Amino acid sequence: MLKQRIITAAILLPVAIIGFFFLHGLAFALFIGLVVALGAWEWARLAGFASQPARVGYAVLVVALLVALYQLPGLTPWLLALAIFWWLAATYLVLTYPESSRLWGGSVGSLLIGLAILLPAWQALVVLKQWPLGNWLILAVMVLVWVADIGAYFSGKAFGKRKLAPQVSPGKSWEGLVGGLLTSLLVTLAVGVYRGWAPRELILALLGAAVVVLISVIGDLTESMFKRSSGIKDSSQLLPGHGGVMDRIDSLTAAVPVFAVLLWLAGWGAL
Repeated sequence: MLKQRIITAAILLPVAIIGFFFLHGLAFALFIGLVVALGAWEWARLAGFASQPARVGYAVLVVALLVALYQLPGLTPWLLALAIFWWLAATYLVLTYPESSRLWGGSVGSLLIGLAILLPAWQALVVLKQWPLGNWLILAVMVLVWVADIGAYFSGKAFGKRKLAPQVSPGKSWEGLVGGLLTSLLVTLAVGVYRGWAPRELILALLGAAVVVLISVIGDLTESMFKRSSGIKDSSQLLPGHGGVMDRIDSLTAAVPVFAVLLWLAGWGAL
């Protein structure tokens, strides 16, 4: 398993670096669109559609919607507003699972939820790419989520006793959540001090980082909730040793739109 993980990571890392940081405009949108289409193919299975025609059809629908969104940039504020609404709702669904499963709307409702997860994440990355220091912004949100995940893993291993969401993901603990959050805040503080941010900027950055990290946890737990409901361990086996695409991007699908909205509210760029 470890050998598989290393080989897969060694192949995917340069592809990801080239795609995220060296592609621009339409090429970047297409690259992210491919990732989202694969995520949609996996999500259809989580929604209860096991047949390949149904899963491919859902992925094609998502691609068609991405094309429409690329042609209609004026919809961006509405789509990101949808993301904020959805992730607040998802927080409630996660905290009240399994009772909340009756609110999903069955398989069709689950497919709509997939749209609320995938489409805003794509749109937010396209927007971030167009803003000043776009590559650095994308790297920043990814690092923020990754260091929080690493901090949560080690603090959970060392101190984890109280389960965070036992009905959704028994392996996660409150101690892990706090450890991941503190790790991300320390990194944010270090960056702020290094770049000489004013006290007000630093406080806002720390608050924003906390919000992004906490919502990224909801993104992770949301996919776990649907996997648990479907009796599925991994979203797919597309990435040997790592599971599926959704297993790798679940936290980012929540973090990226919220990150973009917070930066917009701070006056960083226009939607």
